[in-house]
Amino acid sequence: MALLLKNAIYIHPETLDFQNVNILVEYGLSGDILLLPIDFIPDGVSEILDCSGKFVTKSFVVGHHHVYSALARGMGAPKKSPENFYEILQYIWWTLDKVLDRDMIEASALATAIACAKAGSTFVIDHHASPNCITGSLDIIADAFDKVGINHLLCYEITDRDGIDKAELGLSETENYLKHRQGLVGLHASFTVGNHTLTKAVEMMQSADTGIHIHVAEDAFDQTHCESEYGQRVVERLHDFGVLNSPKTILGHCLHLSDNERNIISNSKAFVVQNTESNLNNRVGYFNGANLGNRILLGTDGMHSDMLQSAKAAFFVGQNFDNIDYVSAYKRFRMADTYLNRNNFVGNSDNNLVVLDYDSPTEFNQSNFLGHFIFGLNSTQIQHVISNGRIIVKNRILQTVNESEILKFTREQSLRLWEKMKA
Repeated sequence: MALLLKNAIYIHPETLDFQNVNILVEYGLSGDILLLPIDFIPDGVSEILDCSGKFVTKSFVVGHHHVYSALARGMGAPKKSPENFYEILQYIWWTLDKVLDRDMIEASALATAIACAKAGSTFVIDHHASPNCITGSLDIIADAFDKVGINHLLCYEITDRDGIDKAELGLSETENYLKHRQGLVGLHASFTVGNHTLTKAVEMMQSADTGIHIHVAEDAFDQTHCESEYGQRVVERLHDFGVLNSPKTILGHCLHLSDNERNIISNSKAFVVQNTESNLNNRVGYFNGANLGNRILLGTDGMHSDMLQSAKAAFFVGQNFDNIDYVSAYKRFRMADTYLNRNNFVGNSDNNLVVLDYDSPTEFNQSNFLGHFIFGLNSTQIQHVISNGRIIVKNRILQTVNESEILKFTREQSLRLWEKMKA
């Protein structure tokens, strides 16, 4: 079974080479693509999609997402106006995640998957939390993503903030999930994870041959707590416990770092994920990739599901605070591909594609692609999306699910969520 994208302009995601070709797209998790002359249509094609005048390239990956925040849009003000980052967590996100139930989690996952698909992301690395609905939560999310056609690498946010019993449930949920699906071992942040839980998480990481996914120094509070409680800084603590030994480990945010911490990360195997817009929204600081090495991904931190938007934010904000330029902005945008492929995670093969209806008023080619990437390309130009060789968005319409029915469900669940948050 194969799909043919006819008369497309294919942009190679690494070399940025432009070729006018027919693209034969294999179906399946490990499917490939074959570039053919535009006058050649091979046998065995099940569907032909006319891509005349359209640009086709590899689809996108969200390097750090939070499904659980999907129903927050438009909700009422918190009971107390937060005065710092800890209170943002306490009065907004920890209030929200504590009332999530199975239906709300499913609605959040479906809403996220739809948003990702329409914005051209066919793979999501997510970091989930629902302290009063832990058991089975990752499978709910995975099933919802599978239904829409979004590949995934999930984890549960293990933490001691709700007591050791909840931490144990988070560890159990992770262990059970990793028995039958690919995933990571999730931890909230150093300041909510004690030595006992951290030790168990690293042991699970090692036994399951996976990585840790954790927020690191998102706010200065993470560092002051670690220095007060453990006599060292966050990255130093994580390094001593072996968190950074795995090339599958993802360190989220990494804003408030010392030179030594940057050196530790640079010399480790771990990847860093940048979340510019979330940092701006929470007023916690600005990302700077200096001396962190070249393993920097981009994420959204649950703010939205649009990776093209995240790349632009990283570039523009970084003009004053980072060592980012056109080349490194695109490299960070594509680094999630490197992370997934280097670690042999499935679901990000070459048969995951976006078709862009980009009618530029200026010449668009290999030599000026990066200028168009920063100043021209956006998600509204995504016409078709192909995941694992299958069309999941066609002419901007979801093909795998009934979007209007799902949005009716998500709106109902959002009202339930907001009402429960008032209690």
